[in-house]
Amino acid sequence: MSNATSAGDYRATKSYLHHEPHSIRAWLLTTDHKRIAWLFIASITFFFVIGGLAATLIRLELITPVGDLLTAEGYNRTFSLHGIVMVWFFLVPAIPATLGNFLLPIMIGARDLAFPRLNLLSWYVYILGALFTVFAVVAGGVDTGWTFYTPLSSMFANGNVVAAIIGVFVVGFSSILTGINFIATVHTMRAPGLTWFRLPLFVWAIYATALIMVLATPVLAITLLMVALERLFQIGIFNPALGGDPLLFQHLFWFYSHPAVYIMILPGMGVVSEIITCFARKRIFGYRFMAYSLLAIAFIGFLVWGHHMFVSGQTTYASLAFGLLSFLVAIPSAVKVFNWTATLYKGRIHFDGAMLYALGFVALFTIGGLTGLFLASVALDVQVHDTYFVVAHFHYIMVGGMVMAYLGGLHFWWPKISGRLFSEFWAKVSAITIFVGFNLTFFPQFIMGYLGMPRRYHTYTPEFTSYHVISSLGALLLAAGYLLPLLNLGWSMFWGKRSGSNPWHATGLEWQAHSPPPPLNFESVPEVTEPPYNYDARDPFDGSRPQ
Repeated sequence: MSNATSAGDYRATKSYLHHEPHSIRAWLLTTDHKRIAWLFIASITFFFVIGGLAATLIRLELITPVGDLLTAEGYNRTFSLHGIVMVWFFLVPAIPATLGNFLLPIMIGARDLAFPRLNLLSWYVYILGALFTVFAVVAGGVDTGWTFYTPLSSMFANGNVVAAIIGVFVVGFSSILTGINFIATVHTMRAPGLTWFRLPLFVWAIYATALIMVLATPVLAITLLMVALERLFQIGIFNPALGGDPLLFQHLFWFYSHPAVYIMILPGMGVVSEIITCFARKRIFGYRFMAYSLLAIAFIGFLVWGHHMFVSGQTTYASLAFGLLSFLVAIPSAVKVFNWTATLYKGRIHFDGAMLYALGFVALFTIGGLTGLFLASVALDVQVHDTYFVVAHFHYIMVGGMVMAYLGGLHFWWPKISGRLFSEFWAKVSAITIFVGFNLTFFPQFIMGYLGMPRRYHTYTPEFTSYHVISSLGALLLAAGYLLPLLNLGWSMFWGKRSGSNPWHATGLEWQAHSPPPPLNFESVPEVTEPPYNYDARDPFDGSRPQ
């Protein structure tokens, strides 16, 4: 499948696939990237519900300072379930596997990903590994947290740790396969005229994310495999009783897991860039700087893992170097925030539901990024390490940032994905509810952490009760906010109005395809002749020229 494919071939193959059956077997054997995206949407929604229920149980336990709902062991298993499911099975694959799978070929004028069968295999690997892990965690319990830190995981935790690790190990191959597919597709299947600096920023973000997936995930896979081998065969790798070094695990784990933060957040940056430029009706400010900053974040992200280990005993010079590099990675992130702000300046802004999600992302990501600078400072990190300050920071980036971007992207491209319009009123209500509920949940945790409240404790001194009560009430509001999009988008699938191909009058190849797109996306091979985001000198929502 190359760019030289003729329009006649396109039409012939499209006619052949137009009546693709809708049986379960057809869905489970499909190689259509759009159907595979739907499989991922359903799967990660399922795991999000599981992780969310565990989080709700945690917050209910913490309303009172005594452990009156869960035992200490039950609490440890619950927060481990929450972390393992949310990080490995929701946050990491959420945008790349769903929106990336659906949109990437259409945005570059291709009819599918480079390796369609590999794409389907990535879903099977993901769903089998994730279900295996969840079964292991729920059936027997795992109390190591999502990080599987040694020597706890290799010496003291219960035997289900090996099963959970094997499941996460398997899921890692899904990320690798997806990353390879995305890289090959962007390099080889762009439409005629679609040069690198005519690519949408969402494509740049997915491309940068794919590089991290391919380069970093094998490190995690081998690290987890070594933990399992050590536990099963008593090989001295991380276990100090066998001559191993537990800090080696931290170095290997965080070498992957800090870049993994950008696997979660870089696609969100791409989503927000697309939404802001559309609803501000302006060309994105500093397009090339935005593209280069995405690649810079991906590169520098590999150099900062040691800031997770300031209290582990590493040398002062290593801590100084990792602290400086952590400040450095904030520069390209700040470039994006400044450029989004400049794009909004004097724009004809439309506060639709997707735009509210995008603005919420910018606000929450900024708070998370600034508090990340606090944690990059060695002296302050020693004070707040392993406290609720870290919990709040992490959730502002991952949940406040990534989930807001994911929901914003779903609302923005939902007319393209489903061919239906949702209720704008309820989209706005859900965006505001999530923003308010999130801040009520996690902002008090910054204060608790600074005052010394350690994380992962199911009991605490009464002086922190008021903060925990506010946080738990905010979590209930947040849960209601997350339920609204599920109901709203689900309702639209059956009763929403037909959307047409371009309800937002946006630029980009995906908006020139039908909604939902046919099996091969386009009637003929598109050709790109203009730069991206050509919104200049237009009235808002008055229609737009094809890219």
